[in-house]
Amino acid sequence: MGEFLAIACAAIWALAVILFKRSGETLPAFELNLFKNLVGVLLLVPTALLFEGAAWPAFSTREWALVLLSGVIGIAVADTWYLRALNLIGAARTGVAASLYSPFVVLLSIALLGEVLAARQWLGFALVIAGIVLVNWRDRRIEVSLRALRLGLFHAIGGVLMMAVGIVMVVPLLAGEHFFTIAALRLTAGSTAMLVFLGATGTTGQALARFRQPQPWPTVILASVLGSYVAMLAWLGGYRLAPAAVASVLNETASAFIVLFAWLMLGEPVSARRGVGVLVTFSGVALMVV
Repeated sequence: MGEFLAIACAAIWALAVILFKRSGETLPAFELNLFKNLVGVLLLVPTALLFEGAAWPAFSTREWALVLLSGVIGIAVADTWYLRALNLIGAARTGVAASLYSPFVVLLSIALLGEVLAARQWLGFALVIAGIVLVNWRDRRIEVSLRALRLGLFHAIGGVLMMAVGIVMVVPLLAGEHFFTIAALRLTAGSTAMLVFLGATGTTGQALARFRQPQPWPTVILASVLGSYVAMLAWLGGYRLAPAAVASVLNETASAFIVLFAWLMLGEPVSARRGVGVLVTFSGVALMVV
């Protein structure tokens, strides 16, 4: 079930990405990220209350700090750094850098959680990473200055590392009885940090003005529900029920699903390189879960 949820998360997130693209992406990335996170909070809080009650978890001070810090690091700061990298070096280089997510989680889970991968799973891991690089790599590169390249790679790799740290630090808590509460607390902490950032930078008015502009709200809302609620629960569920190292690798298949959905729903062509990348990715998945 853990492996299934990890793959389902990748597929649902990929569908959400396609819906965001179909909406025209008329909202800037930060505002769109904030909106989807707030939608997730509005859905996760009632879900936690329904299934786990209103009583606060009996966490220690250290556990409370881990949950809240995980949300700030893994959602607010990591996403901001990742978006900064997109602006500096473009989607191609940032997408390739994002493939470091599962290696980071694998290394952290082995070092901090004592997890072990079998030889077959290591081979599957290598195939998934190779497939994702093939899917994301671009033949035509956009030239950027050396300073922008260094700064962009720093933000991209740093953002991906913080995503990995943010999830690994709460993996032991996800096995407890407050699964939905932890999901809600992480997203609330991350969203609150983003709101504080708007206030500190004096850009709250600009964000509100963009939200008042005509937007394809039905599509944006559906994508937000899928991406920040359904995919979030599947993502955390994967880490709850499967080893973190395995779940992180299976999450990487989102790029392959995006290629497939873009072909099916948007009519985007699939190059031979991308087609091979998709096949290699799912071959690695088969080795990871069989």
